[in-house]
Amino acid sequence: MDAEKSQEFYDRLKEQLLENSSWPSKYLYKFIVPTNTNKIERIIGIFDNIGAVIDSKQSKKGTYTSVSITVTLENPDAVIEKYKEVSKVEGVISL
Repeated sequence: MDAEKSQEFYDRLKEQLLENSSWPSKYLYKFIVPTNTNKIERIIGIFDNIGAVIDSKQSKKGTYTSVSITVTLENPDAVIEKYKEVSKVEGVISL
């Protein structure tokens, strides 16, 4: 995703979060990542020490791992900031 499309996505997400949630609010992130301990640990590290509940599950063949993270955040900007941090981990798909 190029920078312009990425910013459009984040702007639209922020608008939806403001309309549909009261803040602070719980938010569920879902990521698919190639099964690689370092990549999974980097994602988990982004949510470390903020009270996140993290669940991960490998695909049948073990090629991919889904990572679900539920965390209470203060506002839509905090949600978007975490997406941006995770997007720096190569190969991650945000759902």
